[in-house]
Amino acid sequence: MKILIDEEACIGCGACEAACPDVFEMEDDKAKVKPDADLEANSECIKEAVENCPVECITVEE
Repeated sequence: MKILIDEEACIGCGACEAACPDVFEMEDDKAKVKPDADLEANSECIKEAVENCPVECITVEE
């Protein structure tokens, strides 16, 4: 699993971090994936973060 974030589209709202704090963090007002995040263990909240993103800038590749 790989998470892609369109940093140009990201508005820094923090919805992804709120939905899945073990995977997402805000850095310089942009969403980032934590380097040590366990993506497989957090797949459900990652899906929630993708659905909650108001600008749809997060995509997941399986």
